[in-house]
Amino acid sequence: MADLFQVRIAVRGYELDLQGHVNQAVYLQYGEHARWQCFMAAGLTPEVLVEAGVGPVVLETTIRYLRELRAGDEVDVTCRFLWDGGKTFQVEQDYIRADGTPVARVTGVAGLLDRRSRRLVPDPVERLRSLATDVTCLGLEK
Repeated sequence: MADLFQVRIAVRGYELDLQGHVNQAVYLQYGEHARWQCFMAAGLTPEVLVEAGVGPVVLETTIRYLRELRAGDEVDVTCRFLWDGGKTFQVEQDYIRADGTPVARVTGVAGLLDRRSRRLVPDPVERLRSLATDVTCLGLEK
């Protein structure tokens, strides 16, 4: 089982739609923030990735809404990577209100782009493992 990374985010008023709940696009921003926090915890800062000539790319995303998030709520966004052994990998993210209420689930497919060739890296696991300083939050322990 892959390790679970988590970050807490406070909902801000400007992120709300006319119904008073978090706009759908903001869920994607929260997920992106959590994924980057996870990568940075692993030592995979933007600078490290740019220097290595690679960068993560999202290829597919699905959002399942379960409950509303409203102004003043705090939400824990988890991040779990599932490594299939190919060019792509799965990403699972749960959004859980601070009171424990599940509010959304985001799943997706991602890859690691070679910035020069503009193609996916054939073995993202080994490439990320070679660049990271701590692979535990990525679920890449040997």
